[in-house]
Amino acid sequence: MRILKKILIVIAAIIVFALVAALFVNKDYTIERSVTINKPNSEVFNYIKYLKNQNEYSKWATMDPAMKKSFSGTDAAPGFISAWESKKRDVGTGEQEILKIADGKRVDYEIRFQEPFASVAQSFMSTDSASANQSVVKWSFSGHMPYPMNLMRVAMSMDKMIGDDLQIGLDRLKTKLEN
Repeated sequence: MRILKKILIVIAAIIVFALVAALFVNKDYTIERSVTINKPNSEVFNYIKYLKNQNEYSKWATMDPAMKKSFSGTDAAPGFISAWESKKRDVGTGEQEILKIADGKRVDYEIRFQEPFASVAQSFMSTDSASANQSVVKWSFSGHMPYPMNLMRVAMSMDKMIGDDLQIGLDRLKTKLEN
C-alpha cells in the first residue's frame, strides 16, 4: 500500500509539473518557407491565386489519392472553398477558404480542420519580384495550440513538420512553373 501511495504521488507530481511547464510554452506558431522561381511575378501569382492549383503541388493535396475533394464558389476569389475528406488519419477532413486577395502580391486563406481534430489555422502565399524574370514565393502557416496541448510543442518541432511539407510544395511549384 505504501509503494502504491508513493507511485501515485510521483505521478501526480509529474502531471502538476507538466501543467505548470505548459503555462510557459508558447501557444502560437508561425512557419514560413520560400522559393525563388525563374518566372515573372505576374505569371507566378496568376497561377497560385487559383486554390485548385494547389492540388498540383501541395504535399497535403497528394497524400491520399482516394481523398474526396469538393469546391464551392469562384476560384481565385474571396469565399472560394476547397474541401477534402480522407479516411487516412494524417490527412483527415477539412476545408480551406480564400479570405482575401491582394492582386499580384498575396492570397490569404483560412484552413479549418475537422478530423482527426478540430482546429483553425491561417495561411497565405505571397509573391514578390526578385527581378524581371524571377519571383520569390513565400508560403506561411500560423496556428494556435490551446493549453495544455501546447506542451506537445516541447516534444515535436512544428517548424520541421509543417515547414518541410511547405518546402516540398514550394519545390514542386517551382518545378511545375519552370518546366
